[in-house]
Amino acid sequence: MPSLLGRLVLPVAWTATLLGLSTAKTVTYNFNIGWVTSNPDGAFDRPTIGINGQWPIPRIEADVGDTVVVHATNQLGNQSTSLHFHGLYQNGTTHMDGPSQVSQCAIAPGSSFTYNFTINQPGTYWYHSHTNGQYPDGLRGALIVHDPDSPFLNTYYQQENERVLTVSDWYHDQIADLLPAFISKTNPTGAEPVPNAALWNDTQNLKVPVQPNTTYLFRVINVGAFAGQYIWFEGHNMTIIEVDGVYHQPAVADMIYLSAAQRCSFLVTTKNETSSNYAFVASMDTSLFDTLPDDLNYNVTGWLVYDDAQPLPDPALVDELNNFDDMTLLPYDNQTLLGEPDTTVHLDVIMDNLGDGANYAFFNNITYKAPKVPTLYTALSAGDQAADPTVYGSYTHSFVLERGQIVQINVNNLDTGRHPFHLHGHNFQAIYRSAEDAGTFEENNPQESDFSPMPMRRDTFVLYPTGFIVLRFRADNPGVWLFHCHIEWHVSSGLIATFVEAPLDLQQTLSIPQDHLDACAAENIPTAGNAAGNTVNFLDLTGEPKPPDPLPAGFTTRGKVALAFSCLSGILGVIVVAWYGLAPDAAAPAWAEERLAETEPQVVGSAVRSSEATATEPEVVTVTAVSGGGHSKA
Repeated sequence: MPSLLGRLVLPVAWTATLLGLSTAKTVTYNFNIGWVTSNPDGAFDRPTIGINGQWPIPRIEADVGDTVVVHATNQLGNQSTSLHFHGLYQNGTTHMDGPSQVSQCAIAPGSSFTYNFTINQPGTYWYHSHTNGQYPDGLRGALIVHDPDSPFLNTYYQQENERVLTVSDWYHDQIADLLPAFISKTNPTGAEPVPNAALWNDTQNLKVPVQPNTTYLFRVINVGAFAGQYIWFEGHNMTIIEVDGVYHQPAVADMIYLSAAQRCSFLVTTKNETSSNYAFVASMDTSLFDTLPDDLNYNVTGWLVYDDAQPLPDPALVDELNNFDDMTLLPYDNQTLLGEPDTTVHLDVIMDNLGDGANYAFFNNITYKAPKVPTLYTALSAGDQAADPTVYGSYTHSFVLERGQIVQINVNNLDTGRHPFHLHGHNFQAIYRSAEDAGTFEENNPQESDFSPMPMRRDTFVLYPTGFIVLRFRADNPGVWLFHCHIEWHVSSGLIATFVEAPLDLQQTLSIPQDHLDACAAENIPTAGNAAGNTVNFLDLTGEPKPPDPLPAGFTTRGKVALAFSCLSGILGVIVVAWYGLAPDAAAPAWAEERLAETEPQVVGSAVRSSEATATEPEVVTVTAVSGGGHSKA
């Protein structure tokens, strides 16, 4: 009997496998990436990066198990580019992940590049440029992976009732103009550019037709560069079932918060009547902004349209922005807390100035600087030395992981702004997030018993001001994966670390396609060697790219700014006191005016002292480095 069972099980298993393979398909996209003109907020025409002459750019769609092929041709003329498929694990295809100088060379103007990968994960994702902070110029769009075996499909909603919404901030100026001004000695506090508008589906006043008494699945993606978004649907609840591609047990919310790069899928059941239409709103998180321009409308409104003949009401005012806490979500698969870590990475978020006077972002004392050789190509060419993090350079902040290790990341925020952190190649268990202003991991010393026994999982997670987060994942996907803040200004200013996962395994399983090597040749970028391009001695980093030198010890740009403001205050104080003290007083007797004229004030330091000592010390104003709407600790 056992042998008969064995003979039956094998054909059934093979049949199931073959049926699964027969339904998988190859989905091909031909993308010509070039400039178009757009004006999505109706306020300003600007050059925008489109695809095939159009913007918004196409949505990529596939089913679980499909192979996606994207032929990308750079027709921008004046900029290189690349494509990252955000949230896709790229199992076995780390060379298709997209970040320039990490897993590939950028695609030069006039060059082409093919991305080819199989998707075995359902959910809501997006794709965007991962070169030179470029995607806020328009090169970002939705990527949806449909799941015919979704536990919610045909029980909670029908496939035809699925809707995709992108939400984003929008800038009128191009990134090529904004970035040099941001990372500049003229901006020593690191104040990020404030967006000019917010958009739903790359437009404003969006209308979404709905039918009564129907449940819709809304897939919402924040494709913005900077602003987190508070989102709510008036008169309707949202039942969350997925975040960042991971199914979770249904949870009802009145309002959600999506940082840049986060996604959330939720069910909305419409009312059983059509007498009114209802607003849905995205409100930019203005706590991130250093200034709030008078003409900025930080809200964008769309409408669930039950009846076109009915008016579109203005959204109601809300008393407070009280969003759902994603830490309370429970994964649908009931995955429990991973075991205690085999390796722990401690990262402190710091904003500070370097010798060029500009403000940079640091993990610990390292601000990221891209190497001469893409990090993946170093891993493939370094032989046994690929297991030594030294070969990847002093400024890529690389950590080498062994296959199968449980990895814990502790991130302390020594800045007073929010930071959404994204991990390539994985999702992670978000096992602890402190309250705002709670201090560091070390100061709080949380224990295993403090962590959620069944943590929510996602690939982008928000760290609160002057608090900390604890993340955990299993290193089961050999590749080179970035961990970075997804505020694009902070990516550009260096808030990046690199995980090099099982590099010796990569050498046995991965080969680089010729068109990828051709992309490097087009920009004269070497494809072998360490971070400095040295192929003879991988431990010799002479000539590696470096950030600017640190400021001289004991004196920082913030100190210079503080000194400048202090001096200005002192000068103003001298002028005011002198004007007030020397002004004639009509009511004073003649002998008093004569005595005053004989008295000369003396300047001591930055204060003014007369023989009467009536003036007060001028106030000293200190300006500290700013990031994400807050100030770094001095």
